[in-house]
Amino acid sequence: LPLRLRDGLAAVTVFLSTLTPKFYFALTVTSSFISGLIFVFEWWHFRKYGTSFIEQVSVSHLRPLIGGVENSPPAPAAFSVGENEANRQNMPECKVWRNPLNLFRGAEYSRYTWVTGKEPLTYYDMNLSAQDHQNFFTCDTDALRPSDTVMQKAWRERNPQARIKAAYQALELNNDCATAYVLLAEEEATTIVDAEKYFKQALKAGEMIYRKSQNCHSQSPQHEAQLRRDTNVLVYVKRRLAMCARKLGRIREAVKMMRDLMKEFPLLSMLNIHENLLEALLELQAYADVQAVLAKYDDISLPKSAAICYTAALLKARAVSERFSPETASKRGLSTAEINAVEAIHRAVEFNPHVPKYLLEMKSLVLPPEHILKRGDSEAVAYAFFHLQHWKRIEGALNLLHCTWEGTFRMIPYPLEKGHLFYPYPSCTETADRELLPTFHEVSVYPQKELPFFIHFTAGLCSFSAMLALLTHQFPELMVIFAKAV
Repeated sequence: LPLRLRDGLAAVTVFLSTLTPKFYFALTVTSSFISGLIFVFEWWHFRKYGTSFIEQVSVSHLRPLIGGVENSPPAPAAFSVGENEANRQNMPECKVWRNPLNLFRGAEYSRYTWVTGKEPLTYYDMNLSAQDHQNFFTCDTDALRPSDTVMQKAWRERNPQARIKAAYQALELNNDCATAYVLLAEEEATTIVDAEKYFKQALKAGEMIYRKSQNCHSQSPQHEAQLRRDTNVLVYVKRRLAMCARKLGRIREAVKMMRDLMKEFPLLSMLNIHENLLEALLELQAYADVQAVLAKYDDISLPKSAAICYTAALLKARAVSERFSPETASKRGLSTAEINAVEAIHRAVEFNPHVPKYLLEMKSLVLPPEHILKRGDSEAVAYAFFHLQHWKRIEGALNLLHCTWEGTFRMIPYPLEKGHLFYPYPSCTETADRELLPTFHEVSVYPQKELPFFIHFTAGLCSFSAMLALLTHQFPELMVIFAKAV
């Protein structure tokens, strides 16, 4: 056996000594070409599917052969998902919601445009609002009232001045046209005070029409549709009046109006009026009342939002943030209250990971859009725009958030595929957020896809073999000596 081994080594040595520089050049060029093809295929597969093909094959087919077991993702906790598996499959992954705290077009968005020259609202966002207005404020019986017929056309107008002109035409036909006052309050009023005046006129007209619709709603399906429309108008006007009072500093009055509205129309919880109430109560620093609202709406059967998750985290952080110190906590460990606060922060960050950078002022805020995508950057902007002041008011809350929020990502290493408390993070949010947010805003993207190891490896192998080919071509004798030495 040793004799055969020596003969084999001698044969290999003779073979290597007879190789010419052309062989080494051809070998390195071929190696570079093959590794380059593998790199291109890996990159294409990663861009399309988000995973490395080689790693996927090794995990799916090779690991079972050598006795490995793939870890299954943890089951989502029942208390925090809010939708079961069947509902999740039927529900669109990226449903856009009306922003409960959207600003006033004339009094706020337009003023921003006058000062900066930038458009804070995208065409897509405004088009969604136009569709909302047509759904909320029109019905099949509009043809019976000339003023409503005019307003039906007004909501379809793209030009703001044309809409305002149509609203005045409707008022000439009927001085009690509530939707005309709504349009003027939203778009013509240049201050919140003026908007409130228009909404008060809309409320007076809306209540009168609503009472008439109630008396005859059972006569026909058309009358039922008219009652739904008049209900929508009345709820919208009362909500916006409460928001006017909040913006003008009459916060207790705003809270009362919101509570009355929620009692009067309890079935309209999908309008998320409770989020307006939470923000107003936080401004009053009525934390016990905030907790009572959360106890009702942070429920298994109700969909979550950044406002609910982060407000719950803020209340738990408030109990420990003033005395919290990372150095002290690392020495003695976390207390029960601190663990609860950290878990609440992790829960909130898992729901919407974009919010902390705005609360910690690591990213600049813009005016919130009129529609938001839950768990997206648009929702984060809308939440932080109104709630940053509430986090700043509680001493140490932002410090606790700063120290703990990134730990969420260690709990969920593959957020596109797994979830700890919520269903996996949707992969379509970036596209929808770019439609909702203005072009001058840098959209926050999560999770950032890190390049797999084999893409780095094949890129390095391709580059290294190409460099060897170049050196072999330029310095053939030296490279032959080097190859034989190796």
